[in-house]
Amino acid sequence: MRNWLVLLCPCVLGAALHLWLRLRSAPPARAPGAGAADSPAFFPQWKSSHYDVVVGVLSARSNRELRDAIRNTWLKHSLRHPALSQRVLVKFIIGARGCDVPVEDREDPYSCRLLNISNPVLNQEIEAFSLSEEGSSGLSEARVVSVSFRVLHPIVITSLGVFYEASDEGFQRNITVKLYQAEQESFEGTVVWESQDLHGLVSGNLHRVTVHDGGGVLRIITAGEGALPHEFMEGVEGVAGGFIYTIQEGDALLRSLHSRPQRLADHMRSLHEEDALLSEESSVHGDIVFVDVVDTYRNVPAKLLNFYRWTVETTSFSLLLKTDDDCYIDLESVFKRISQKSLDGPNVWWGNFRLNWAVDRTGKWQELEYPSPAYPAFACGSGYVISRDIVNWLASNSGRLKTYQGEDVSMGIWMAAIGPRRYQDSLWLCEKTCETGMLSSPQYSPHELTELWELKGVCGDPCQCATR
Repeated sequence: MRNWLVLLCPCVLGAALHLWLRLRSAPPARAPGAGAADSPAFFPQWKSSHYDVVVGVLSARSNRELRDAIRNTWLKHSLRHPALSQRVLVKFIIGARGCDVPVEDREDPYSCRLLNISNPVLNQEIEAFSLSEEGSSGLSEARVVSVSFRVLHPIVITSLGVFYEASDEGFQRNITVKLYQAEQESFEGTVVWESQDLHGLVSGNLHRVTVHDGGGVLRIITAGEGALPHEFMEGVEGVAGGFIYTIQEGDALLRSLHSRPQRLADHMRSLHEEDALLSEESSVHGDIVFVDVVDTYRNVPAKLLNFYRWTVETTSFSLLLKTDDDCYIDLESVFKRISQKSLDGPNVWWGNFRLNWAVDRTGKWQELEYPSPAYPAFACGSGYVISRDIVNWLASNSGRLKTYQGEDVSMGIWMAAIGPRRYQDSLWLCEKTCETGMLSSPQYSPHELTELWELKGVCGDPCQCATR
């Protein structure tokens, strides 16, 4: 027995030593963008080599031409550069799923919310609100009452009205009713009732008023849903009357509803084709991170938070540069500036900051859930850099951080909670323009990105070259 132990011990010790050395040794360096770690549900067992800068490029699923323009310009240059190739990792950030609602059937082009119109009431006048006997409590103390709504298909409002007590002998009150239009693109309006005398209004709570939406062409926007801050309303939220409207373009609406099933089938087929093309693109280039969100404009902040999580869980790095797929980036200048300004320390946020930026309540940048009239400082989207510790904080709190209408303003609100050291730099350009020494510039087409980079190759500066 003792002889067996003498023979067995060297083998056990050798195996243990081999395993210990494997665990201690760093994984082999891999080319930036390589590997299968891009699946949102899969994180590799071994961490990659250390990178000085990870670049995350926000990209829409359909923006293949922009991604290819980047691959053929500043990304190709960084991969071939003897110093940059081992110091930088570039990844495109794409939502893993496309919206399964066709664009024509969405409430707006920025979200994935279904335009839920069915059985529209055509060729007749519709009274928007009615107040049942149990919904009325007679005169209220409120002298100003308002309700906001969104129109999802063209209507014509023919009259505005006021509720009154049935016991009144004639209507002898001094009350004004006003209709305000808040947004031109997709009509959002507010009706305000105001008593000009000392009496309150006959009004009803929105939850006790019957809304006649014409089959879905009208949707009430309420503060109780968290969709509208109370200070955005005038007076008390409720209904003190109503309006009468008719649905326009009824034949076109019926045709659209009739063709919706075929449109949905075509759209689902297009989504499957898009999935296949993206899968092929990812396997060829290895530079895409698919994050677990539906890829729409309203979900861009969630895309960013998911990418921060992915980066922390899979990559060793010091700084993270965020940019968009329509942006010109000069990575060599970025690295030089990091060295010159010693921007590689902790708690760093380096960008071109917008200050006291007003909160939009309508349109593409509509924000109804942030109550302040102005945003905290936020970096414009063409590019900014944050340190690893900030990325760690964002990643670890990603499940609790509230997302707002855009990723730039969301980032500003999140950063207001921790107060990083901000480094202002106007060379991160906020608008589409060309300046000597610029670190980034946004809003270019694929052809324009290619042209800028070609000019840089010829003259060393795309702006000076263009001047010549």
